[in-house]
Amino acid sequence: MGTANPAGLKQTMNTTMPNAPHVPPPPPHQTPPEAVPDLPDCDVTRRYVKVQEVRADGLVAFEFAIGWPELSVELLLPLAAFDEFCARNQVVRLDS
Repeated sequence: MGTANPAGLKQTMNTTMPNAPHVPPPPPHQTPPEAVPDLPDCDVTRRYVKVQEVRADGLVAFEFAIGWPELSVELLLPLAAFDEFCARNQVVRLDS
């Protein structure tokens, strides 16, 4: 029984198939211009708060948004933490 040639095996593994068809990469995803929604400008430096309720247990229920006031998350914070949150984020109050 003969012995295998490690160098020959390595050379075979590193070669490409000469007759393999070239497959181009898929085109990048592009949304047709007519499908792009007409969205308002988004300024991510603007932060918005709208208080929904100051609860009896001392928590403030509010909506917080970045960029678009229409797209928000609902949060709960104690009043002191809420005041600090608003100051740190330099929010625009929408509930006034």
